Amino acid sequence: MADFIQTITVWALPLLFAITLHEAAHGWVAWKLGDNTAKMQGRVSFNPAVHIDPFGTILLPLILLLSGTGFLFGYAKPVPVNFNRLKNPRRDSVLVALAGPAANILLIILAVIMFYFAGILPAFAQEWYVTNLINMVLINAILAVFNMLPIPPLDGGRVAVGILPYPLSLYLARLEPYGMLIIIGLIFIIPMAGGYLGMDLNILWYIMRPVIDFITGLAFSSLPMA
Repeated sequence: MADFIQTITVWALPLLFAITLHEAAHGWVAWKLGDNTAKMQGRVSFNPAVHIDPFGTILLPLILLLSGTGFLFGYAKPVPVNFNRLKNPRRDSVLVALAGPAANILLIILAVIMFYFAGILPAFAQEWYVTNLINMVLINAILAVFNMLPIPPLDGGRVAVGILPYPLSLYLARLEPYGMLIIIGLIFIIPMAGGYLGMDLNILWYIMRPVIDFITGLAFSSLPMA
């Protein structure tokens, strides 16, 4: 039981930090660029409680963790943004979208710095502390890369809509109502179907893994134990 609780904490804490800062960053940048919707709703906050989605933040990561899939995924309640209130809606919507993944990269840098303080902790706490930091690097790398996929409503989709020529951006924006269905299909349905057929169809992981490996490789190569 103690091992189970420890396993939950070393994954849950980094995940909570990751999604909290990710969503708060969206709200903060939107506020600074002219839209105070998130600010007025209390979403520009480091309090995880205001960002938690019962399914996406708690149940889904727990199911994935217990299933032993090796893939941990979760999400928070999206921060409300009124893009029409931004000073320059097309440009600023891109900056708001980039804020979330940028926050995840910032947390990776913070985790690397925090590794250097592991030696001042009592021996019994060092393993738990280091494991949390390793998971913080992994989770934030996955969230940053995943969210930059060019599929609305992911951040990468919003960036693509903001920078592509108008005809292409309009076409991509029209995919947003189906975006979550596409994502669920790529994460769960296609890999499960492949498993039944004896095939590895984890297409999303093949796309994401090289970038995730590059980011985590840079982070872990900077550690004092590397």
